[in-house]
Amino acid sequence: MISTSDLREKEIINIIDGRRLGFVSDIEVNLEKGRIEALIVPGPGRFLSFFGKNNDYIITWNEIKKIGIDIILVELKSEIITQEKEEEKN
Repeated sequence: MISTSDLREKEIINIIDGRRLGFVSDIEVNLEKGRIEALIVPGPGRFLSFFGKNNDYIITWNEIKKIGIDIILVELKSEIITQEKEEEKN
């Protein structure tokens, strides 16, 4: 079993293009089902979690391919969904 603090210490890497996305800053949890729905990674240009959350990356649990000792491999085939884009949909 892995804890949320363990997830925060792992770097996120996209296996499609090898891009380093950063480290987990937050986690979306479905309390009714008791499972993690998504990992949130600060978007480009954010410094130490300042300057808003509109450009954070939202990585759904289905996009996570492997959780290793130091990294989390994700498969983001197309455009990375950010919170700003999620808000535009709603």
